[in-house]
Amino acid sequence: MMKTHLAALGAALVSAAIATAAVAQGRPDTRMMSCEQTQALIQRSGAIVLTTGRHTYDRYVAAWRFCNYPDVPKQTWIATRDTPQCLVYNCQREEIPRESFR
Repeated sequence: MMKTHLAALGAALVSAAIATAAVAQGRPDTRMMSCEQTQALIQRSGAIVLTTGRHTYDRYVAAWRFCNYPDVPKQTWIATRDTPQCLVYNCQREEIPRESFR
C-alpha cells in the first residue's frame, strides 16, 4: 500500500516538473535556431508566436488561412542563429491605394 502511494506521489511530482519546464521554456527563440529550422517550425505549426529579440516577439504564419481579414501574409525578415535576415511571413493589414476608389 505504501509503495502504491509513493509511486503515485512520484508520478505527480514528475508531471508537475514537466509542466513547470514547459511553462518556463516559453516561446521558441529564433536567435537559437537556424533560418531553415525557423521556417520549418512555422510550416509545421501553421501559425506560431516566436521570440525574435530580448523584448520582441511576433506571430508568423505559413499561409493565408492563418490571417484574419483584412490582414494578409506579408514578407518580413527576422534574425536567426545563422543569418540576420531570414525570410518569413506575418499577418499585416493590406493597404489599398486611395486611387482605386476613384
